[in-house]
This record gives sequence, C-alpha cells and structure tokens, in this order.
Amino acid sequence: MSQQNSTLFSGRQFPVVMERDESGGYVVECPILEGCYSQGKNVEDALKNIREAIALVLEEENTPIKNIQTREFSLHSVTL
Repeated sequence: MSQQNSTLFSGRQFPVVMERDESGGYVVECPILEGCYSQGKNVEDALKNIREAIALVLEEENTPIKNIQTREFSLHSVTL
C-alpha cells in the first residue's frame, strides 16, 4: 500500500462478513469494497487475508477516504 493510502486508512475499521464453507475453511468479504473477498483455513487466517485484500483494493483503486461509505450491517435469524 502506498504511504499516502497507508496513512489515510490506518486505524479505520471496515465491515467484513464471514461464513464457513463446505470444506471447513472460511470465506470472508468486505461488502463496502466491490469484489473484495478472501478465504482462510481458520478464522485467524481469513481475517489476516481479508486485511491484505482490503489494502490491495484500496491501493489498486487509489481510493480517496471520502469515497468509502460506511454502512451498518446486522445479521438476523428467522424461524419458518
């Protein structure tokens, strides 16, 4: 990540959504950055990998901080 982007986004939180896949690994996505997803064999690996993916997307797109939209997410279960 460029020094400028590294400084702009340092300490900034990004929402991620994670789910376990059929093989027992984890798939994780950052829904506010289009196409930003990763995976890992465990939760720690998946979180480490999504941090790297977020940094790469921000660097690749040279995204200004004002263009990052923070959205609130919630997860609910319903019974049928």
